[in-house]
Amino acid sequence: MMDIRTCPSLPALFLDRAARYGAAPFLWAKQGGVWQSLSWTEAAHAVLSLAAGLRALGLEPGDRVALISENRPEWAVADLAIMAAGCISVPAYTTNTVADHLHILDNSGARLAIVSTRVLAERVIAAAVRASCQPAVMVMEPPHLAQSPGIAIHTWDEVLKASGDIAAIRDGVGAIARNATACLIYTSGTGGVPKGVMLSHGAILHNCRGAAVVIEELGLEDNVFLSFLPLSHAYEHTAGLHFPIAIGAQIYYAEGIEQLAANMAEVKPTIMTAVPRLYETMRARILKGLARVPALRRRLFMAALRLGTRKIETGHLGPFDTVADWMLERLVRDKVRQRFGGRLKAFVSGGAPLPYDVGMFFLALGLRILQGYGQTESAPVASVNRPRDIRAETVGPPMEGVEIKIAADGEILIRGELVMQGYWNDAEATRAAIGGDGWLHSGDIGIIDSDGHLRITDRKKDIIVNSGGDNVAPQRVEGFLTLQPEIAQAMVHGDRRPHLVALIVPDQDWAEAWAKNQGRQGTLESLIADPDLRKEMAKVVERVNQQLSPIEKIRRFMLSAQSFTVDNGMMTPTLKIRRHKICEVFDTNLESLYDDRKPLI
Repeated sequence: MMDIRTCPSLPALFLDRAARYGAAPFLWAKQGGVWQSLSWTEAAHAVLSLAAGLRALGLEPGDRVALISENRPEWAVADLAIMAAGCISVPAYTTNTVADHLHILDNSGARLAIVSTRVLAERVIAAAVRASCQPAVMVMEPPHLAQSPGIAIHTWDEVLKASGDIAAIRDGVGAIARNATACLIYTSGTGGVPKGVMLSHGAILHNCRGAAVVIEELGLEDNVFLSFLPLSHAYEHTAGLHFPIAIGAQIYYAEGIEQLAANMAEVKPTIMTAVPRLYETMRARILKGLARVPALRRRLFMAALRLGTRKIETGHLGPFDTVADWMLERLVRDKVRQRFGGRLKAFVSGGAPLPYDVGMFFLALGLRILQGYGQTESAPVASVNRPRDIRAETVGPPMEGVEIKIAADGEILIRGELVMQGYWNDAEATRAAIGGDGWLHSGDIGIIDSDGHLRITDRKKDIIVNSGGDNVAPQRVEGFLTLQPEIAQAMVHGDRRPHLVALIVPDQDWAEAWAKNQGRQGTLESLIADPDLRKEMAKVVERVNQQLSPIEKIRRFMLSAQSFTVDNGMMTPTLKIRRHKICEVFDTNLESLYDDRKPLI
């Protein structure tokens, strides 16, 4: 079996694994309510045929091909086929607007856009007709689309069956260099216009090797992944596609976030990657569900949580508590694990900081959660907790072959094969991100503890510097706020201001329950204007303030019924808030919180 450390390219790795696993199932998706699989051999044939079809369309090595689709087997086939043809894959989010697609098409110079559905195709075509170099469009599903001026429309089946030299494609895969660009993955735009991150085959293979070393102690054989994060994000692209390929795992594509719990029970995954927001949501739902169970079950659950936390934090329990903990393992934790399929070896968390209380919640309930750290520019994982040495307050030690150091100003610097080649067509931004000595300037602030574990404290550019010159990490304060059951979302504001204020979106279920108890009715939009509800929220904010230092305390807040979502542009597709966008929308209201005529909390 080909060694990941010396493998020349991602399609070469895939073809090697396909030859090894043959007729075994590889990619799964539901069709007509039934899980259907594509074997390794079938997937390899589809990849080589599609790659030959792309070359038959006139694509040349180095050409960029955009890929816009929800997670499905065809996404994996298309990504690998693009690379097997010697082209560069350019994944894009299905939630992108026409303007977003236009930016990516223009910036990348894509010659073709592969799209899954008619709805997505119409949006991409609207961008393609305005692009400086109009790409052709290929649709996975029967499109029934009229030809657009200047835009050639192809179908998936048409290109897949196009006459092409499959043998030449297979030979060409062997000639792809490890340092060749595999993909352009555009940043999520938390700080402005998305930039195309150039990742080599070697960068992603390096990540796959590091991940294999981490998971090895849990067993690399017979793993099952449930994929639901967007494959257009570097995190899922590596950890949810190419890493499973590297270890010969099966991949199931979830039907959607609403069906995720049901899919987990059906699929019984062994490894699952997610962002902190999902774990926060799962924790909140579990805790809310406790209110509907008998008192005895509720007390047993809380005892399991309490003893599990103490055992992790102190390293031991007394004799009586040890016996109680053993009983709770069977009465509570085994049942919790069954809710997640019963075979889960580890959750993996990345993409944003995981609040300590959230990580400890799952660990105390017997669910291993490995928090890692990285960014698109590092392919993306730079560090991760090890299964036998989990420190919930850290993002673990560096991955194999990764160097991490802390600059004089606290910024985390990363070096190794995983570092990007640069930003596509943006030499100035590349120079700012990667120094002449090859260190990637992450833009994150952190420390390395005495055991070599990395701790993230905040984003360098997101740090609030108040008018007194004090530095405040807004994500830390926001984390405390959103852990409260009464608060769904929050954003902290206060750069160059005397104190912090907050924009708070109340939890809708809590607000409606509060109104019912008060004998009132109304939507969240009407309830946030109720002065009594505001008084209740003030108590919540005061409760949070008790856990914060003086400079971190929230002095005033405003309530909003408008959630931060991907659709309204206030959240990235990986559920991180777009601070600058939220400030644009709520600018006047946030500034009014500094009116000295208004009382402090």
